[in-house]
Amino acid sequence: MPVIINQISSPVGADTESVIAKALKKLEVPRADVKDCHIYKTSLDARKRDNIHYVHSVMVTLNDEEKEKKISAKDPQLSYAVPAQFKPVISSEKAEGRIIITGFGPAGMFCALTLAEQGYRPLVLERGESIDERVATVERFMKLGVLSERSNIQFGEGGAGTFSDGKLTTRIKDPLCRYVLERMVEFGAPEEIMTKAKPHIGTDKLRGVVKGIRQRITELGGEIRFCTELEDIAFTGSHADKAVFTGGEEKAAALVLAIGHSARNTFEMLHRKGIFLEAKPFSVGARIEHRQTDVDRSLYGSHAGDEMLPKGEYQLSYRDRNGRAVYTFCMCPGGTVVPAASEEGGIVTNGMSRFARDGKNANAAMVVSVTQEDFGSGALDGMYFAREIEQRAYKLSGSYKACGTTVKGFLEGKPSLDTDLTPTYSLGLTAVGYEKIFPKNVTDMMRTGLGVFSRRMECFGNGNAILSAPETRTSSPVRVTRDNESFVSISCDNLYPCGEGAGYAGGIMSAAVDGLNTALKIMARFAPEK
Repeated sequence: MPVIINQISSPVGADTESVIAKALKKLEVPRADVKDCHIYKTSLDARKRDNIHYVHSVMVTLNDEEKEKKISAKDPQLSYAVPAQFKPVISSEKAEGRIIITGFGPAGMFCALTLAEQGYRPLVLERGESIDERVATVERFMKLGVLSERSNIQFGEGGAGTFSDGKLTTRIKDPLCRYVLERMVEFGAPEEIMTKAKPHIGTDKLRGVVKGIRQRITELGGEIRFCTELEDIAFTGSHADKAVFTGGEEKAAALVLAIGHSARNTFEMLHRKGIFLEAKPFSVGARIEHRQTDVDRSLYGSHAGDEMLPKGEYQLSYRDRNGRAVYTFCMCPGGTVVPAASEEGGIVTNGMSRFARDGKNANAAMVVSVTQEDFGSGALDGMYFAREIEQRAYKLSGSYKACGTTVKGFLEGKPSLDTDLTPTYSLGLTAVGYEKIFPKNVTDMMRTGLGVFSRRMECFGNGNAILSAPETRTSSPVRVTRDNESFVSISCDNLYPCGEGAGYAGGIMSAAVDGLNTALKIMARFAPEK
């Protein structure tokens, strides 16, 4: 099994061969003993401005496997590579009905792809449009403020992640993460995502990946129906017999709920049907927007502008003595703030960037954690709490213009749009005091966060930076609780809650892995269709 040599540092601009040579020297093996070697992961260490450098992990395969074991055992900085193996166990039990997947975001896509490649013919229901039609619909909303509640930045082929930075970072340690990356490269993602410590695809390249996965599924016999929403589920006891959806119904052998975090009417339907749901913590706040050059200077100091350095990006957090957190999330270097509403009469902001990250501004969510103590103990109370924030913002703005203010105006309690920074939110901003949108504990914590973060990065102390609100869709406020072993709902023996909307993932990568693992559970239970 290959050996990974960790903590190989190199100056900015060093070539691959010099990095590999340094790793082999550390490994103390001659080139003749090496079967293969390449850079496994790379990250930039910019913690000290006078010592900005890269840190690599290098994967080495030796001709002698026993030698690999001996070498790894004696050095804690060496480890075995976890292979990206995918070995499904296929049941011989015939399924009564179809395997139906609701939602075609990362979880639904990888669930459907996995099943289709093993001989199953899943039916996928997606309430939004296919990618090309969806892009046109989203662009119309961005330019004209004409919202489609069916197809928007939250709903449609590829899910909410399709209109984002396309980040593939995750905190989960599942070995299938690497398998997901390999599959994305197969479908057109840049190969660099295999080695970057913070990989991203960008909204432009992610759209092609999504389309390629869809085409593979349909070529193998899977069926994807766009503009088709799950409307009802017919139950017999604790068994979901039938899925009722736009234009039809189907008997269900297994029903996968990969619905995303914004499918509020589906959560309400499940609640009415007696499916066990529980509220979960999430976060609310605003997008903060700075010039990308200000971010770069805050991170790199005098090295800012060096073409060998990547666009600066950050991740900041602070937790008070009561456990409430304020943190940055979904940072989009060289990106734009986008209108992400999915319901009439509500404002939602989000961030998006292309693979090149070549915009003049950078933005990130700056959000505050909220719990049941803030919004109530009912299963859907968090969802309604977020909706109320979105609707208050719309009433104060009078349109889909975001509620905006400079950082200076927010800190002084005098909302203002007097800045030399050009905001990127396409529908415009209305100056609004955030105390009229959010509870006081949220705005107080946002002010605390700005103070703390400004001591770490100068750009957070720039009063001309812009805040655009509200940001309310950081994660699902609802969990569709499932059994940890079988992945089925604790209320229904063939209902499979899956991905971010079900409360079991937090981003493209973890959602894709959860969809893949859900497919593995289904395959172990049901045989492919003949």
